[in-house]
Amino acid sequence: MFLTTVNPVLSLSFMKLFFLSALTSMQIALSCSASLYDIPLKDIDEKGTSLKPYQGKVLLVVNVASKCGLTPQYTALQAIQQKYKDQGFTVLAFPCNQFNGQEPGSNKEIKEFCSSKYDVTFPLFDKLEVNGPNRHPLYVALAGKDSPFPGDIKWNFGKFLIGKDGKILQRFEPKTTPDAPEVTSAIEAALKAEPKPAK
Repeated sequence: MFLTTVNPVLSLSFMKLFFLSALTSMQIALSCSASLYDIPLKDIDEKGTSLKPYQGKVLLVVNVASKCGLTPQYTALQAIQQKYKDQGFTVLAFPCNQFNGQEPGSNKEIKEFCSSKYDVTFPLFDKLEVNGPNRHPLYVALAGKDSPFPGDIKWNFGKFLIGKDGKILQRFEPKTTPDAPEVTSAIEAALKAEPKPAK
């Protein structure tokens, strides 16, 4: 009788213990998993790179296009680049042709367009896909199911703010301009934040 009464309780306790142990192991595994900085990328000149050169900086990652109604946002992107670059901030632009074919040019043409039309000085990267089965691993991390801000990119000029520690802090939708108060205040808060020491 005593065993019949106790066994379910013991069984439940062991189940809880097993669940907590598994959860802790999963959290440790996630914390040790590859960071945004480890994802292989190519720059606009198609040279292999990553986000490691920008480690410790506040980043605004933007999917861009040259023939979009939102393309004039390049002006505001360059303005915030100039405003905050000396404080440890940079815009990172990733051309994408998935939205009505509004980025049809070659990398060379995109680079020339950004330079001649908008005097862009922030880094440009190789054209990539932000949605669908060929979504680049960077955008899997930024907008995939395990992101704090999951969901398909809605259009050109979607924005992700990355903190000094490589964590995704905020997501801003395409029509939110780079110089909107909610964006600049988030950038300034991220710049003031002290990076947490690695464990």
